[in-house]
Amino acid sequence: MRYYVNWFFVVLLISSLTSFIEKDRSVEGLSVGEYAPDFVICGDDSNTGETVHRRLSTLHGNYVLVNFWASYDAPSRMRNIELNRALLDEENTQIRIEFVSVSFDDYASIFRETVRKDGIVGAGCFVETEGIKSSIFKDYNLKKGFTNYLLDENGMIIAKNISVAELSSYLNVTHS
Repeated sequence: MRYYVNWFFVVLLISSLTSFIEKDRSVEGLSVGEYAPDFVICGDDSNTGETVHRRLSTLHGNYVLVNFWASYDAPSRMRNIELNRALLDEENTQIRIEFVSVSFDDYASIFRETVRKDGIVGAGCFVETEGIKSSIFKDYNLKKGFTNYLLDENGMIIAKNISVAELSSYLNVTHS
């Protein structure tokens, strides 16, 4: 019996170390210090219901959080919800951050229903129905998993794969 208990703890230790190491591996995509590729995307303004075209470069002069996700990818979907809510929080309203949320769902109807169910608000939520075949997916090198990028006023990537806590911390440091 003691033999099995020892092996159990060895396996538990190895699996916890493996998960710790996996967390530090970078996700493929662009790197901090690079300029974000420009893109144009079309979507519905959730406030007016009208179709809007958004070019990323028109947001220069503001901090921009670009988040890539899909309704079928639970971690990226949850991160999208959390980031949207964090940017709507009263504490962050004095800091000008534009949120550009790009979903790679295959069908716009699934995207719209997901946005409705998740309570995503604001005009910065778009769907790219070409999925992994789209130029945005290729330009941002999103081969394994979805990610997000925090861009400075000039469109340079200053943070990657940022969580809500990291976003709040980063903004408090840069605007204190």
